[in-house]
Amino acid sequence: MASVGLLFVGAVLFINGAMLLGWVEARSAAPMNFFVGGLQILTPLYLIFTANGDADVILSASGLFLFSFTYLYVAVNLTWNLDSTGLGYFCLFVAITAVVFSYLNFTRFADPAFGVIWLYWAFLWLLFFLLLGRKLDGIGRYTGAVCAIQGWVTGWIPAFLLLTGTYKSVGATLAVVLAIFGVVVFAALIPWARRTQPPAEPASTGDHAAVA
Repeated sequence: MASVGLLFVGAVLFINGAMLLGWVEARSAAPMNFFVGGLQILTPLYLIFTANGDADVILSASGLFLFSFTYLYVAVNLTWNLDSTGLGYFCLFVAITAVVFSYLNFTRFADPAFGVIWLYWAFLWLLFFLLLGRKLDGIGRYTGAVCAIQGWVTGWIPAFLLLTGTYKSVGATLAVVLAIFGVVVFAALIPWARRTQPPAEPASTGDHAAVA
């Protein structure tokens, strides 16, 4: 069930990244944030209620709420045209917590691929904090590109590997590939983002909140 949720996390990250790149109108991203936020509430609740007290299952499931609350927060900000600062500082909380989950995946869960994926998410949510909480609008297109790419490499790809039962056989290789890919691609995006003209300013601060 968590794999299904991960697939749609990839979808919402791609859509929100496309919004920051100016490809998607901001308010049109709100429904997908509601849909995926709701799904990511139901998924960890189901996993926790059926865990039979397994501490590792409960610990893993608890991390999914970081995403559900982010997407619902984004959707609410868009719907009610709220300022993005609160969402931005929540993203800082998520970024710090993601580093802890990365460490746990490398050590306690012996899952290096998701250890790297959690580092991806920590980096992305840190960008959200800087963009929304600290109002660094100049990183908007860079953040959008990172977000859209992560929708595929941290959501779509691992979800299908898990759903098809091939994840365990490629997990260690995937960790190395993702680590190299992340460093090279996200570094290469910096000069690209500086050369690219930013999109038109959003109509309101609420529109600028649809990123995570």
